[in-house]
Amino acid sequence: MTENYTALYEQHKKAGASFTDFGGWQMPLKYNSELAEHHAVRTAAGLFDLSHMGEVWVTGPQAAAFLDYALAGKLSAVAVGKAKYSLICDADGGIIDDLISYRRADDRYLVVPNAGNAAVVAAALRDRAAGFDVVVEDASAETSLIAVQGPKAQAILLELVPADQHALVTELKYYAAVEAGVAVNGSVQDLLIARTGYTGEDGFEIYIPNVDAPALWEALLAAGEEHGLIPAGLAARDSLRLEAGMPLYGNELSRHVNAYAAGLGPVVSLAKESDFVGKEALAAIKAAGVGSTVGQKLVGLKGTGRRAARAHYPVLQDGTLVGEVTSGQPSPTLGYPVAMAYVAVEHSAPGTVLDIDLRGKPERFEVVELPFYKRNK
Repeated sequence: MTENYTALYEQHKKAGASFTDFGGWQMPLKYNSELAEHHAVRTAAGLFDLSHMGEVWVTGPQAAAFLDYALAGKLSAVAVGKAKYSLICDADGGIIDDLISYRRADDRYLVVPNAGNAAVVAAALRDRAAGFDVVVEDASAETSLIAVQGPKAQAILLELVPADQHALVTELKYYAAVEAGVAVNGSVQDLLIARTGYTGEDGFEIYIPNVDAPALWEALLAAGEEHGLIPAGLAARDSLRLEAGMPLYGNELSRHVNAYAAGLGPVVSLAKESDFVGKEALAAIKAAGVGSTVGQKLVGLKGTGRRAARAHYPVLQDGTLVGEVTSGQPSPTLGYPVAMAYVAVEHSAPGTVLDIDLRGKPERFEVVELPFYKRNK
């Protein structure tokens, strides 16, 4: 497999990052302590390189109608300036990817797929565009994405935004985006800023051409120093998103899982007027009243001891296999182990006590509502 490097690779090396492969990209796993990075995001702010994510522009008179057909959600109902979390599904209802789509104009959307799926999603959108008056443009290779996440994120970003544009940032709602001036390389550039994230905290994701990404990264680090900002890697990103109960493609989501099993039924718009890829299969699954063809459902599990579960560990009820862990680790914020797992629907009610086989030794866990952690707003 070809190794890909983001435009910020040299910045990560200079900061002493250790790297790992993620979706074919060499990404920073951590810079020093993943626990310190995790706690910084919860208490101050963390700076993330998300440039491995995809950016696919969909433009044209039928852009809204096309995305209603291509995705499971009703993208035509999204107001200009807002965003929507959605799924792109196979004909059988399996999840090709989960993604966010930003409506930038009546006839222009930015679709953001996950790293390893970017090319697959772009290809699927091009295939599905047949018969629609739209253009699908994959801009992933020339676009970088930098995120500032944490309670101090807004204050840090405002350090780089001209005073007369501060309201564009302070009044920006969650799952919305705006173009605003950001001081980079001695000049103010208009950049797309989204109030979104994958940590459970307030924060922003900033889209910028690759050539300017290193300068923005350094400017944010400098602006954030007095606010406690530090760079954060994939290890902290994973523990943060797990606490927030957010699914990860390849763990909780895949082509072998459907929206109802994953607890993402509200993302599917069976009521929209248009047909969409996977609609018939998903309607049948919902009508059957089970999470999936094997009757499993994604749940949160809270450990009653100190030992943590990991992905693929068996979940047991009285010694009988009833499911499998998809993600698990100790929660740095909460102080106890947490996990997500697919379990048989009859064992999925909150309060149900289950065991996880931790390398031959059962450990008691309790089914709880997701998310595990919710910030004070």
